[in-house]
Amino acid sequence: MSTADEVFEQHPADTDWHRWAPIGQTLDASRTVGSGPVPSISAFGLLPLEPMLVPEKPRKGELDPSECGHCKPSKFTIWQDDEWRVSGGMQGPTGVPFVGAISPRRHVKLEDAPIEVLAGLGPVLQRVSEATKAIPAVARCHFSRWNDGSAHLHLWAYARPAGMMQGRGAILPYWEQSMPAMPEEMMQEYLEIVANALAAGGGQAFPGR
Repeated sequence: MSTADEVFEQHPADTDWHRWAPIGQTLDASRTVGSGPVPSISAFGLLPLEPMLVPEKPRKGELDPSECGHCKPSKFTIWQDDEWRVSGGMQGPTGVPFVGAISPRRHVKLEDAPIEVLAGLGPVLQRVSEATKAIPAVARCHFSRWNDGSAHLHLWAYARPAGMMQGRGAILPYWEQSMPAMPEEMMQEYLEIVANALAAGGGQAFPGR
């Protein structure tokens, strides 16, 4: 059993906010529908608010960096340089033209990343955005950072198709999960476009090949 899977005792979180939170209630989500982050959803319901227990279970690589998937060589790496790595195709074909993960090659979190890693984040996001828009079908590249699955700084890139106004904003990952998967050969073509566009500015496309 890994250190991350060891049993540990949890208890209800106890702060002013947690005591105020309507635990067990099913909240009214009607204000969300048709506006805000989900303008293309006609109906939206939340499950009852569950008790919030602490401490939280450690994320992957939090207690043992050797268990961190972002640190290991991967067949899904489509581009890398000395500091950064971009992966794609991990879930197989998706419903939008490109979904990729961007992470530093060092095992760092946002909270403890050295300044040189932080300084490199902006340029690599710019490069990924431009590389993604090299796909003919793409208008915009969205970025997200959830910070809940792994204790290794990483962001997700989602390509919004040109003309897909319903995909603007935070709703795009939900469309990605709902759209039918594109053909495998189309996904591979688009991964090649992104990888080669990134490599044109330095680094190596498909280092595992």
